[in-house]
Amino acid sequence: MLAAMSPSPDALEPAAARIGLGRDRGRDDACPGALRLHAADDGALARVRVPGGLLSVAQTRALALAAEELGDGALEATSRGNVQLRGLRADAGTELARRLRAVDLLPSDSHERVRNIVASPLAGLDGGADLRPWVRELDELLLASGTARELSGRFLFALDDGRGDVAALDADVTLIAHPDGPLLRLGRAATVLDAVGPATALRAAEEFVRLRSGSWRIREADPDGTLLAGRLGLAPRPLPALPGNRPAVGAFGPGDGVGSGVCVGLRFGRGAAAQWRLLAQHARTELRVTPWRAVVLPGAGAEALPALAAAGLRTDPASPWTGATACTGAPGCAKSLADVRAHAATALDATALDAAALDAAAAGELRPVHWSGCERRCGHPAGPFVDVLATGDGYRVSHLGSAIEVTNQQMAAAVAAARRTT
Repeated sequence: MLAAMSPSPDALEPAAARIGLGRDRGRDDACPGALRLHAADDGALARVRVPGGLLSVAQTRALALAAEELGDGALEATSRGNVQLRGLRADAGTELARRLRAVDLLPSDSHERVRNIVASPLAGLDGGADLRPWVRELDELLLASGTARELSGRFLFALDDGRGDVAALDADVTLIAHPDGPLLRLGRAATVLDAVGPATALRAAEEFVRLRSGSWRIREADPDGTLLAGRLGLAPRPLPALPGNRPAVGAFGPGDGVGSGVCVGLRFGRGAAAQWRLLAQHARTELRVTPWRAVVLPGAGAEALPALAAAGLRTDPASPWTGATACTGAPGCAKSLADVRAHAATALDATALDAAALDAAAAGELRPVHWSGCERRCGHPAGPFVDVLATGDGYRVSHLGSAIEVTNQQMAAAVAAARRTT
């Protein structure tokens, strides 16, 4: 056994220890966007911001066509509910921008990287508040703010309907619907502030910019939120308990089309253009891309699940794939020491869950697991997770303060055991 380092330093390391690092970063974090593409080993990468994860059917089809004609034929859902295209030609940027503008996915060249807004995917579908008005209002406020354009491309807003799903992501600014009125959480603060809605969320982001700390994230510049709370003139109070339940794949609701729908998972967040077209086909008016690399189709019925499953999409919550993520790995990333997605898929497909693990997976309680090709651990989930890190000779599986070195052949069993550890 090896002494384990924190498997996810960005998610778990105390924010106070990282403030100095933030000051040295500068404002340009090189986070990719739809206009500033990232050069990867498999071609250019574009990240299209999708506020609230809300895509129309027309937008989805336009993205699928762009992936086929300009990229590698697939779209990726990110951990912030955005969409990525990979394998783009070096000269594809201008044409991609034209197509995105045509379907209102690029409303501003100057603000396109700061439109990072996640929202509770089932909001308004199962009895909770409909957050779409908040999403639209916050997006409009962001686009109108000259100060907001200075935010890092990593800065994240979360709009939670009170269930605590996206609130658990520890966004920079979290707006929570509450019976007593909207609540605002700053970074990882254990407190909340009384808010009037998205306008307060924008004010918090603008005050963060005015700190001129050089940090990308609020947790680096103001770990407990007191500095920004003072600048906002608001008094903190304890963060209320939130369930934190995320949507499980499968059907939900009464099945009559009113308040019903399905949630479908994408293997490692990646789906071929044909799969996204199938999702659009079963969507009534919109698709909701979740921060957990799944897609909610409001109004779709359980009868759609067999066709979606046959197309290779995840529809069964009682599966080892539940809560499994991975970075791009080789050959797409030069820093990766292994083709982690291929190895992870082999391990997950070979895993047979026992009855207890099946129940845990169905209830969303199977511990998340993330495969990484290098120490950067790109795309890792927030909070504790089983860390599977490529070493060049195999993998290091870390969990609960311990780690074990395994070969590729031993990895599936080691990961399955770690995910069942409580």
